[in-house]
Amino acid sequence: MLQELSIKNFAIIDHLDVTFKNGMTVLTGETGAGKSIIIDAVGLLAGGRGSASFVRTGTAKAVIQGSFVFPDNGTTYQVLDDLGIDHDDGSVILQREIHANGRNVCRVNGMMVNTSTLKRIGETAVDIHGQNEHQELMRPEKHLGMLDEFAGATVAPLVDQYRTTYQAYTKLRSTLESRRANEKEWAQHLDMLTFQVNEIESAQLQAGEEAQLTAERDRLDNYQKINDALQKTQVILTGEETTPGVNDQLSDALQAMQGIADFDPAFQQITSGLETAYYALTDAVGDVSSQLDLQDWDEGRLDEIERRLEVINQLKYKYGDSEEQVLKYYDQIAAELKQMRATDETADDLEDQVTAQESALRQLGEQLSQARQQAAKHLEKAIHGELADLYMDKTVFEVHFDRSKTLLSTGLDHVEFYLRTNPGEAMLPLAKVASGGELSRIMLALKTIFSESQGVTSIIFDEVDTGVSGRVAQAIAEKISGIAHDSQVLCITHLPQVAAMADHHYFIAKHIVGERTETKLTRLNAHKRVAELARMSAGTEVTKLALEHAQELLTLADEAKKK
Repeated sequence: MLQELSIKNFAIIDHLDVTFKNGMTVLTGETGAGKSIIIDAVGLLAGGRGSASFVRTGTAKAVIQGSFVFPDNGTTYQVLDDLGIDHDDGSVILQREIHANGRNVCRVNGMMVNTSTLKRIGETAVDIHGQNEHQELMRPEKHLGMLDEFAGATVAPLVDQYRTTYQAYTKLRSTLESRRANEKEWAQHLDMLTFQVNEIESAQLQAGEEAQLTAERDRLDNYQKINDALQKTQVILTGEETTPGVNDQLSDALQAMQGIADFDPAFQQITSGLETAYYALTDAVGDVSSQLDLQDWDEGRLDEIERRLEVINQLKYKYGDSEEQVLKYYDQIAAELKQMRATDETADDLEDQVTAQESALRQLGEQLSQARQQAAKHLEKAIHGELADLYMDKTVFEVHFDRSKTLLSTGLDHVEFYLRTNPGEAMLPLAKVASGGELSRIMLALKTIFSESQGVTSIIFDEVDTGVSGRVAQAIAEKISGIAHDSQVLCITHLPQVAAMADHHYFIAKHIVGERTETKLTRLNAHKRVAELARMSAGTEVTKLALEHAQELLTLADEAKKK
């Protein structure tokens, strides 16, 4: 339930704080005093569409805040848990800021959320029924949802099962239709992938292969130059038969210096350097010799390398800038080809699968349709009982089923509410025969039926009693009061019969303060409440008889609530 509401700089409201309690609360006042503005503010807390026009002229932003509490097993707490919003102390504070530049800031228990999230939470907390909300009854596409809401657990599992099966069916059917429409393209793509996979597979490409082949090709291309350089180096280092090489001469120098190394540290340093040079040169002699042994001119190998490099270049030209990219592309198309071949293998069965899935879906749809028709009978009976209380006992309400020619995402049937307001007339779509007052009473009947099952703890009625009077007004008052047994009810009304049934009564007035219009909210005590009911009945001139009538309304209301 809504415990506290704070409104700042919203429309003609400068600052308003109000505490609400359980039961039925009415808000009354002159037309234009701002009663509906308060409901608009609550609607914004519930995720309604915000606009900079709501911001009070001359201020930077409007701020609305509401404090709520809910039953432990309430839907709101489940939603908050799903969203990861803390509610350990049981209270939930919704806050909405609307800035003059149009920016919106929403918070739930201090955590910033977007308007979609605020709406998701608000829908579980507040149900606002305005004087024009009965237009929902004028939209046949909404009627199936109302029937399912009434049916509750008796159809909900079937609805979920049908929806899941329908999604699988449409996906399967879409695949089949796509195959039929694109068989030529499918075959061409399959052929192309097969060719590409075979081409890359047959090449047996290895990462790093090109670099190795290029190095080997460069050695073969420069065989003579490499061989000449190695032989010349070997001769210089090792010498010829009659001429000692550099390595032998360095060995002689080293032996000479070793003989005097102990005489002076400088000699020792020279000796050490010669040793290093000698061993390094000896290693070089071995390396040169090894390379000369490896030298082998093979013109056929050079041609083979050139052909292999050309294959690699062709693959890179087609499939990637490097061997790694070519191999990565191969992995991708090989997986796609495998999937297409698997699909090809099941293509012959695809149509049979669609037929079987459609059959299963129709069977589920039949079960769902039967469950809905049973629920519709109960709804019709319940509506007739409520309408009788609202002096529409001659009215016949019927849930009309029309079998669809195609499978729908919601089932097999179109559902629409039909109505006959007078005996002897034909049953016609509700939207074509019901007047505004009748629609208000039908919607109120639905609210009465749904109030226990909806789980919403705060229901707001904004002048739903417009256009009625007398005994119908009294019946509406008693219905709204009855709803307040299961949910907190806030009601804006112009009817004294409805106001008299309230457990709490607030008066809304508009004042001029410093050339600015402001709205004030006052809770009425017993004495002031009588005066307000008298004003609502009599108008501008409140007579003694009007006061007596107001007191009588309150007495009758107390008796009615005790029944």
